[in-house]
Amino acid sequence: MKDVNLNRRQFIIGAGALLSLTALQNAGFAKEILKARKIALIGAGWYGKSDLFRLLQVADVEVVAVCDVDKKHLDEAATLISQKQKSKKEPKKYADYRQLLKENKPDVVLVGTPDHWHALIAIAAIENGAHVYLQKPISVDVLEGEALVAAARKHDRKVQIGTQRRSTPHMIDAKDNIIGKGLLGKISHVEMCCYYHMKSNANPPEEPVPAFLDYEMWTGPAPLRPYDGLPHGGWWRAFMEYGNGITGDMCVHMFDTVRWMLNLGWPKKISATGGTYVQKDAKSNIADTQTAIFEYDELECVWNHRTWGTAADPEFPWAFVIYGDKGTLKGSTMKWEFIPTKGDKIVRDVVYEKEQFPEDLKEPRIELNAAPATRGQMKNLLSAIDNNHLPVADVLEGHISSASCILANISMELGRPLVYDPEKKICVGDEEATARLKRNYRAPWKHPYPYQGA
Repeated sequence: MKDVNLNRRQFIIGAGALLSLTALQNAGFAKEILKARKIALIGAGWYGKSDLFRLLQVADVEVVAVCDVDKKHLDEAATLISQKQKSKKEPKKYADYRQLLKENKPDVVLVGTPDHWHALIAIAAIENGAHVYLQKPISVDVLEGEALVAAARKHDRKVQIGTQRRSTPHMIDAKDNIIGKGLLGKISHVEMCCYYHMKSNANPPEEPVPAFLDYEMWTGPAPLRPYDGLPHGGWWRAFMEYGNGITGDMCVHMFDTVRWMLNLGWPKKISATGGTYVQKDAKSNIADTQTAIFEYDELECVWNHRTWGTAADPEFPWAFVIYGDKGTLKGSTMKWEFIPTKGDKIVRDVVYEKEQFPEDLKEPRIELNAAPATRGQMKNLLSAIDNNHLPVADVLEGHISSASCILANISMELGRPLVYDPEKKICVGDEEATARLKRNYRAPWKHPYPYQGA
């Protein structure tokens, strides 16, 4: 790091005729130039590492610590990090995030755990003084999300959520050049969907917990299921104990994208129907079929998922469609199409950045289409920290999108529409639904709402 810092000092001296060091500092630029930020990763599975590797591509950072309850994950992550970061140092390894935070003061913490840990770990990191990059959804119940927003605001920390469509190059293009220029006309209907076969059909037997996994800590505040195989390879997504089903996993992305593009806040009413209609033989307890409606003034946003059958449009199996009286905009992670009522169709494809980042092509399991978006999210977070603006996927925006999907699940369970009041933190006129905004935690873990602060 000494040679790197020396080169940076030489750059500053050479640029002195144009910008003084004071000016650079005032611009929030010298902070990044003179000192590598300290980074910690909590949750070192596939996607946690993928997020971290995108950050390493775009910023001078030093990964000082990594945490995972699976020793194999932990050791692999530490080795890979040492190979990829400039210092070539291996980060300190932890099995308990609380110990990591106690012994380190990272500038930024990346949280890549399963959903049931998101809120608690993010709040702990904030209270430890860190800014946070947090995967979606931000919570598994609505009031966890309220507590997280309160913590971020109280401690003045920037929290960027991994709803990275807001930093996807072709999505930004559609927002600016189709919606921003009014080419859709009056918009009064949106459809969103996912037809991926994501619900597991497995029925694995119970088995002993392997020595390399702390299953008690992995489960944390969630209900403790009998151990029937490694949960963090994706098996956990089969259960509502740990997440919010397909709606909380996939709708949150598309709904967040639509809200960003159309500048929408909280829905006025949320309703949903669905359940397990086809895949009845598996252990999985998430819905294989669901329709949710998020209502606004003269606009409804409708979500559909099926984990069986074929996609309604094979070219857009996970997508949104925004309908205006002058045309239709279809969007997915791979492309967008604008079909005007008069004139020719316009199509834009995903941007990969393979030439700029050729190492992407060698990384196992990388989502090449999402890599530029995640890099954009990371750069935006660092800009928010340096220049004191909200990130593009600020925690409040992540909360609205996450909580709306959770409320859709509650509506489906109760069989009636819900109206959430974000000021009073209640479902209006519905005590039963309000009681479901905060789920019971397994002892000794304590639910963070109402947030009292540290």
